[in-house]
Amino acid sequence: MGTLFGTDGIRGIANDTLDNVLAYRVGQATAYQLWQQKGSQPVVAIGKDTRISSDMLEAALSAGLCAGGATVVQLGVVPTPSVAYLTVKHHADTGIVISASHNPFEYNGIKMFSGQGFKLNDQLEEAIERMVLARGPIPVRMGADIGQIFNGHHTLEEYTAHLVSTVTEEIHDLRIVIDCANGAASKTARRIFNRFDCSVTYIHDRPNGTNINNGCGSTHLEDLAKRVVEGAYDVGIAFDGDADRCLVVDERGRTVDGDQIMAICAARLKAQGKLQNNGFVATIMSNLGLHKFAKEHDMNLLCSGVGDRHVLELMREKGLILGGEQSGHIIFLNHMTTGDGQLAALQFLQILSASGMTVSQLAATVPQYPQHLENVKAPFEKADKQALLESDGVKAAIAEAEAMLGEEGRVLVRPSGTEALIRVMAEAGTQELAEKAVALVAASVENAQKGN
Repeated sequence: MGTLFGTDGIRGIANDTLDNVLAYRVGQATAYQLWQQKGSQPVVAIGKDTRISSDMLEAALSAGLCAGGATVVQLGVVPTPSVAYLTVKHHADTGIVISASHNPFEYNGIKMFSGQGFKLNDQLEEAIERMVLARGPIPVRMGADIGQIFNGHHTLEEYTAHLVSTVTEEIHDLRIVIDCANGAASKTARRIFNRFDCSVTYIHDRPNGTNINNGCGSTHLEDLAKRVVEGAYDVGIAFDGDADRCLVVDERGRTVDGDQIMAICAARLKAQGKLQNNGFVATIMSNLGLHKFAKEHDMNLLCSGVGDRHVLELMREKGLILGGEQSGHIIFLNHMTTGDGQLAALQFLQILSASGMTVSQLAATVPQYPQHLENVKAPFEKADKQALLESDGVKAAIAEAEAMLGEEGRVLVRPSGTEALIRVMAEAGTQELAEKAVALVAASVENAQKGN
């Protein structure tokens, strides 16, 4: 992870740490590096979410790309995974998404995909970063080599049709509430889920530039849960701002997280003989119950570092087609090169429809240990966070918490790759014990920052 590109691209507060000047230079540097690789004019597809700053950053980024000699295809407001899909389908050299995913509207980001639909490789990312951060001017193209901008909004139907085509069993007779997080799914959800014989209600699907993820979506499930219970719906589905995550709410208003969704999908794939190499990938944050479920169903569960980049790397290394995170970022590599919330929802709904079970009954097949997570404010820089974690007080608190939990629990402390936070998580036999362990470690992190 470099100075500019974090675990999930460039991210910052719009017009503060991420402004038009930076976006323009990123566009210039990207075009230059792609020219160097290709030897001719590159094509770059750009999509964005519904944040008020997305238009501004799209304009600056597009201008930089054109100045550097790239042809730009603007896809408009689209889910992040659609950019990866359309980049591959239309043979673009790179796909770029302007989004800060689940973060508040003040934030925005720039995330890049290769021409194969995967995250940009480290070497190209580092080359772009070096050019952007250097003080000197970035070379531009002249004359006929200056890039142009084309409208690619019409290609969205190709993406939604592809998602629908992945459904191999009927989805019918379900009453569903879908929370679009006032984000990119507001543009696509109806095109996808209205194609099935279900009664679907859409909420938080009226983006205004500042309401993305605001009290809604996969990071705020309270309103969705209330709607499901009060309306006696069968299931609730929540996406995040750029629709690459999906979480489920059962008929009682309880959350079904990414671990459970993935386990249910893995078991169905195994039953169909489609679970490649009999395994799937989760992260070190995955619930201990997921490990138990995989063992009981004779499936191999591999764990990567946190972040979809790490999940995907391990999937490709081991030849696996399913992987994901507790947050609901799930990758079905046989259908998509990156996590896709709407794809995950379709895969889950077809299993639910065929099962004859309620969501709570289906979710109950995947045990869960009580888990507690607390985000502790910390410096933004990675080195500063790491110094906190290596302090004597924090290390001693972690050791004490681990001893408290014994073999029936665990503690995980890690720095956020995108926010000024340190995440402290514990699992235990009881919720009370998990909370006690987290409180102990979180207090030690706070004390270390005060110099105590």
